[in-house]
Amino acid sequence: MQQLTELDNAFVQMESNRTPMHISPVLFYDQSGLKNGKVRFKEILSAFENNLHKSAIFRRKLAGRSMGFDTPYWIEDAHFDLEFHVRHIALPKPGDWRQLCILLARLHARGLDMKRPLWEAYVIEGLNGVEGLPPNSFAIMLKVHHAAIDGVSAAEIITAIHSDSAKAKPGTTGQPDNWQGEREPSPLQVWSRAYLNNLKRPVKLLETVGELVPNAIRANRTAAERHPQDKPPLENTRFNAKISTFRVTDSVVLDLAAVKAIKSSVQGTTVNDVIVSVVGGGLRKYLQSKGELPSGSLVCGAPINVRAERNSESIGNQVGMMTINMATDIEDPLERLREVSHNAEDSKVYSSTIGASTMMDISRGLWPQFLGMGMRVATLAAVSNDIPLPLHTVVSNVPGPQAPLYLAGAKVHMMTGIGPIMDMMGLFHGVISGAGRITITFVSCRELLPDPGFYRECLQGAYDELETAVNKPARKKRARKARRS
Repeated sequence: MQQLTELDNAFVQMESNRTPMHISPVLFYDQSGLKNGKVRFKEILSAFENNLHKSAIFRRKLAGRSMGFDTPYWIEDAHFDLEFHVRHIALPKPGDWRQLCILLARLHARGLDMKRPLWEAYVIEGLNGVEGLPPNSFAIMLKVHHAAIDGVSAAEIITAIHSDSAKAKPGTTGQPDNWQGEREPSPLQVWSRAYLNNLKRPVKLLETVGELVPNAIRANRTAAERHPQDKPPLENTRFNAKISTFRVTDSVVLDLAAVKAIKSSVQGTTVNDVIVSVVGGGLRKYLQSKGELPSGSLVCGAPINVRAERNSESIGNQVGMMTINMATDIEDPLERLREVSHNAEDSKVYSSTIGASTMMDISRGLWPQFLGMGMRVATLAAVSNDIPLPLHTVVSNVPGPQAPLYLAGAKVHMMTGIGPIMDMMGLFHGVISGAGRITITFVSCRELLPDPGFYRECLQGAYDELETAVNKPARKKRARKARRS
């Protein structure tokens, strides 16, 4: 039995029919290297079954709730049923990309069964009309609750259920599966621990605040010295509103080597800077076409992995949040990239000074009933009164496994990832790299983004403009050399 952290529990409390709080990696598989050319569903079930012991999340469920006075517990589900969690569906003909996006959006919109282990996997066949995929491909959509994992641990789970060789037989190596179910904790256990934990929380909060205040003063002073100009007033966009139960999603698939080439061509930039610049350019194009582009720059939130800082190996949420000015007020793609890089560096310095794990440390000192519910109340109040928040969207960049991965002999061809949205944060960009590609997958609700195909074109257009701008000087240089010769 393991108790959830306050931050993990906040995602449980934010769960509702409008705001299901799960992360959904989607993996695409190439079966062409198999002798019979096809993986049977039974083989996929076996692959999952043989790898369940590699991650604690697969067979544990929530228990021991205390009406919000303390965080619940993870216990091993004595009635775990693998076939409830792994499901088999197929797209109707022609099985194209648009159909797949509609299906993924519908599956992502449905919340998980909170009384069972908090994950589901959907094996999706019939992708015969999806351009860019090998013939006879299939996909797996893995839904895992945010209370159990963050982006980094999601990548680790993806690795856990796969093999590094097409010929490897899952379950034949590694730790033996000695799993056993657990009993529910008794009311006496739950309430006695709740009493003791709540006595400690004010002390933890005071300790954190005592460290936070001088760090915050120092961080603000440093930020003012590095970037002294006044910040423009915050403005909401159409995505900073109340969301519905309906979801839309789509992806832009980019060549990872080409993105790294852009990064290398513009000194001081990172791959994440390139992606944030592309998202900023895409948002600029989209909002400008609607006559809704704010005069000041939009700001994105970028989750930070703090495991190294906290010396933690926890599977749950070990994240901070960095904010990056996306320079959406700059039209030129190269200038925008340089400004994003500068802004990201400022944000890194600020986060480092104040402490990247501050959000987690503060959450430890707050009563659980106030954390998740407080966030929901705050966002609803902001919606009702049209109060701008300091973030307009989220760009979550997670490096996926870079080595080849296989499931029952089928090779991973591509990966995408869909994240959660909530009131006042109705647009999420999940970025994941792997298998030589990097994908930008966005999710919103139908009312806020009625034309997801057009927004995908805006993102693609922003990337194409940046790539052209980066390669233009090189082409000119080659042309001058050709004229001389």
